[in-house]
Amino acid sequence: MAATNRTKNIAKPSVLIADDQQQVRDLLVDQLGQWGKEVLAFSSGTQLLRQLAKPGVEPELVVLDLDFGAGQPDGIEILKQIKRKHPDLPVIILTGKGSIDAAVEAVQQGADDFIEKDLYVEDKLELSMEKVERMLQFLRENARLKAENETLDKDNAFYRSELGQRYRIITNSPKIISLLEQAEKIASIPRPVLIQGERGTGKELIAAALHYGGSRRDRPFVKLNCAALSDTLLESELFGHEKGAFTGASEQRRGRFENADGGTLFLDEVGNTSVEFQKNVLRVLEYQEFERIGGHQTIKVDVRVVAATNADLGREIERGNFRADLYDRLRFSVIQLPALRERREDIAPLAAYFAEQICTEVPSIKLRAFGEDSLQAMEAYSWPGNVRELKYAVERALCVAAGERIGLEDLPPEVQEGKISTPAKADFDEQIRVWECGLLKRALEQCGNSQKDASKSLGLSYDRFRHLLRKHGFIGKQTARRV
Repeated sequence: MAATNRTKNIAKPSVLIADDQQQVRDLLVDQLGQWGKEVLAFSSGTQLLRQLAKPGVEPELVVLDLDFGAGQPDGIEILKQIKRKHPDLPVIILTGKGSIDAAVEAVQQGADDFIEKDLYVEDKLELSMEKVERMLQFLRENARLKAENETLDKDNAFYRSELGQRYRIITNSPKIISLLEQAEKIASIPRPVLIQGERGTGKELIAAALHYGGSRRDRPFVKLNCAALSDTLLESELFGHEKGAFTGASEQRRGRFENADGGTLFLDEVGNTSVEFQKNVLRVLEYQEFERIGGHQTIKVDVRVVAATNADLGREIERGNFRADLYDRLRFSVIQLPALRERREDIAPLAAYFAEQICTEVPSIKLRAFGEDSLQAMEAYSWPGNVRELKYAVERALCVAAGERIGLEDLPPEVQEGKISTPAKADFDEQIRVWECGLLKRALEQCGNSQKDASKSLGLSYDRFRHLLRKHGFIGKQTARRV
C-alpha cells in the first residue's frame, strides 16, 4: 500500500506518516486532518523515504513507527536517513508498549519526541504536536533571519563565517573566528569579561555577542561610555540617585546597574575612569550591591559586567591610574581584539558592507563597487582608527565619487598613499597622547598653572581634567597646582 486512499492526491503534504498498522494510520490521519494538516500515510519507512525524495515535497513533520516487521528497515535506520538529508525536519517516533529503550535510542539519533501507542495516543499526539509547533516556529524565525541576512548580502561578493552571521559580525579572519569561539565558550559564565583593543576595533560588538550568545540573552543589555562623563555624572548614571541628592536632582532615578539587573552591563573605556570611581565599581562586582547617590537603602542586583578599554591597564596600574584589585576581578576572562591592519582579509568585505549600508540609509547615494586601485590602497593603509575609520572613509568616498567605480582619487589623502602600518599600535594612540598633553600644558600655562581655571578653559569638569593630568603624568609636577 503506497498511501492511505483519503490522502493519495495530496501533492505537497505537511505531514508524512509511516506505520505498518492500518488502524494507527487512519487514526493519525483523522486527528491531524482535524488540526488542518494535509497528510500522506505509508505502511513502510521505505515508501516514506521515496515520497520525501520527490521534488517539491517539503513536509513540516514526519511521524515514524519503530517496527515495520520482518524484511523491512526499522525506524532507527529510516530516521538516520531522514536526518542525514533533512537535519532540521522534526520527527516523532511511534513505539509499541515496552519499547522505551528503543525510543530513547531514537531520540539520541535525532528524533524530536516519541509516543507510546496505547489508548491515549490521541492525547499524547496533541501534546507532541504542541512541542513540534514551538519547534517549527523557532525554525521559521531562524529562516526569516537567514533570509534577511541573504538580502543584505546580495550585492556583496564576500563570505561570512557561521559565527560571524550569528553575531552580525563581518569577517573572513581566522583571528576573529577564534575570538568568537572563545566568546561562545564564556558567554553563559556569570563572571566579568575584559575586552581589550584599539579604538574602533568593535569592542561593543563583542560585548553584544557575549550577552546575546549566553543565558542572559532575554534580559537587558545596558551600555555606558565611561569616557564621555565626569566622575560625578558617571556615579549618577551607574548607581542612580535619590530625589534631592544634589542640585538638579528633582526626582529619584534608577542607575544603569539597576536597569541591567538580570542581564549585562557594558562599561566602555573603563580605563579612563578615576581610581575613586573604580573603587565603587569593585564593590558592586564583589558583592552585587550598592546604594543610590543620596540614599541609604542597599540595592541587590544580579549583573554581569563586561568592560572594555583601549588602555594598557598594566601600565596604568604602575602609574597609579588604575586599581590592581579591579583589574584582577575584570580579567576573569580577557578578549584581545586585533587591529584592522592585523586582519587585512576583512578590509574588502567590510568596505562592501559599509557601502551598501550607507546607500540603504541614504537612497540618493549611488552604490558603487571599488576599483582595483582603491582596494589595493585600502589594504595597504594602516587604519589607525580601525573599523570606525574605514567606515567613514567608505562613506566619504561614496559621497565624492563621480565614476562608475570608487577610484583611488575618491579615498582620503592618507589612504591614497597606502601607508604600511607599523607593527605596534602606538601610532594612533601616541598621536592622541601628544595632542592631549599639548592641550593640558597650554591650558595650564595660560591659566597660571591653576587646574580649576585650566579645566574651565577647556570646557572640562574638574574631575575629568584631574583624571587627564594623572593619566599623562602631570600630577606631582611643579607646573600644576590646584587653585
